Amino acid sequence: MSARKGHNPLHESDGIAEGDIGCCGYVLIGLSYLLVIVTFPFSLFWCLKVVQEYERAVIFRLGRIKSSRAQGPGLFFLLPIADTFAKVDLRTFNFNIPPQEILTKDSVTCVVDAVIYARVFNATKSVVNILNARASTNLLGATTLRTIVGTVGLAELLSDRERIDKTMKNTLDRATDNWGVKVERVEIKDVRLPVQMQRAMAAEAESAREASAKIVSAEGELKASRSLKEAADVLSETPASLQLRYLQTLQSVSEEQNHTIVFPMPANLFSAGVRQTLGRLSGSLAGAQSSQSGQPLIDLQQMPDNAQF
Repeated sequence: MSARKGHNPLHESDGIAEGDIGCCGYVLIGLSYLLVIVTFPFSLFWCLKVVQEYERAVIFRLGRIKSSRAQGPGLFFLLPIADTFAKVDLRTFNFNIPPQEILTKDSVTCVVDAVIYARVFNATKSVVNILNARASTNLLGATTLRTIVGTVGLAELLSDRERIDKTMKNTLDRATDNWGVKVERVEIKDVRLPVQMQRAMAAEAESAREASAKIVSAEGELKASRSLKEAADVLSETPASLQLRYLQTLQSVSEEQNHTIVFPMPANLFSAGVRQTLGRLSGSLAGAQSSQSGQPLIDLQQMPDNAQF
């Protein structure tokens, strides 16, 4: 009975050895070198390969990894029968996580999408340990996004994206390290809320702004009343200052080119003595009219002292 060995993932500290390729393996390698020598220099077209600066080549000899260190950049040599290679791009790649409908910690449904930037830092691991490193990182990013967003509330999701991005990056980086992939950046692009939730949040924000405006207005009126009280105390100390303030107000009103000006009349102007004087003056004027109409229009002498004008 033959024992079968399962595939063991390649780790950073694992050493790569030639292993036991058997007699047939050594024969094939010898025949490959013989073929190269016999067909030289034409065999160079099949034996010499070139990879770009941003690429690496993982070489397999008879199905086994030839070296833990990928070849490149530049020129490298392959045996025409025994060797095969896989080319890996080391440039940073990005992909969008499709919009995910997620339930947050406070039971609010929202649609979240994100973008991930990553690169391959170990070409050998990305070929040996995973079938498709990019597609696997994409699927893992979508799963991680749902997991992380489900552990935070809506307010934290909207206000503390930087911390959530950092948490997602660290989680993905640990998971993809064995695949030879380094996650460089994770960004949440957009958070879309239901229309009813948007209206409720807008109403709440408007109410908060109105309450704040009322508080500011009340504080302003309180300060204004204190200032007016202090001004009244100052004016009451000198009666002439009130008259000067009155004249200053008339001047400011006249500068606005108004057609109607209201003059405030002090109440002591209508005392008993002043009223009698005005009565005599008006009585002489009303005498001429009374000769025609029969009686005066207004008799100020018969008016009570507490009459108001």
